[in-house]
Amino acid sequence: MRVEKAIHALDQGRILARHGSTRLVIYARVGRTPQRSLCIQAAREAFGYIERISLAEEQLKRHLSEIAGHFLDPLAESMLQSVREVGDADLTPLAAVRGALADAVADFLYTRGMTVVLVENGEDAAVRIGEPASLMVGIRPDVGSNIFEHLLELDDQLPSWGIATSGLGHPGLTCGIAASVTVVAETAARADAAATAIANATYVSNAQTIQRPAEEINPATDIRGRMITCSIGTLSKNTVSKALDQALRLSRRLIERRVILGALATVQGQTAATDFMEHRLVPAWPFA
Repeated sequence: MRVEKAIHALDQGRILARHGSTRLVIYARVGRTPQRSLCIQAAREAFGYIERISLAEEQLKRHLSEIAGHFLDPLAESMLQSVREVGDADLTPLAAVRGALADAVADFLYTRGMTVVLVENGEDAAVRIGEPASLMVGIRPDVGSNIFEHLLELDDQLPSWGIATSGLGHPGLTCGIAASVTVVAETAARADAAATAIANATYVSNAQTIQRPAEEINPATDIRGRMITCSIGTLSKNTVSKALDQALRLSRRLIERRVILGALATVQGQTAATDFMEHRLVPAWPFA
């Protein structure tokens, strides 16, 4: 089947790369000068990365318990290792696919001398910073919202950052009841896998939540048999509090193991954040 591929120029030197349902927004600069031509080259590289992932998809759909060794393809291997580091046995390597793709494109640009790189793949983003600089990344209170409630500052304290968001309505599907879970790590692949695991951890049994088997929602899913949250009604304060507490407990365990740097969870308008996020988040409204 022929897959639609296209590259479009956006404002401020950014590039939109479309490959089937994948939409990548790519930006890179040296100093203050955007490097559009290299971003176009990176978009073409991204098409190759996507096709490599597609070739390995059946293997990437397997659960960790079914994968004894390693993948030869370094992109597939980065997905596998990210999920192994998170340690959730219910995940497959595809839990890190969006972040891993963003990482690969960002690394392509960074290793070619770019000093600031931002690659957005839906709710996931890879950032590389090789000079004294900072970027503000918008954080949504709800996966389906176009409104940024907070901005997260990322700077040259680290050369590599990854941000990922999961929650109700996310294409990756979730078992939990969080409207959104945003995770920051040193790679987008790791953040992607962790965001999925933490979002799943917010599930609290209650009469207001409707779930269906994953394969009924998406016949091609990699998590057949898992019950996926479709919708929630009005939750009690105790349910919301318990869900947020479960998210924080898993987030802190992952922070202690140095898998992630921080996390922020939102359940029906109530939020909970780890220390890292609290120190770097600012309200979005003054900048809107």
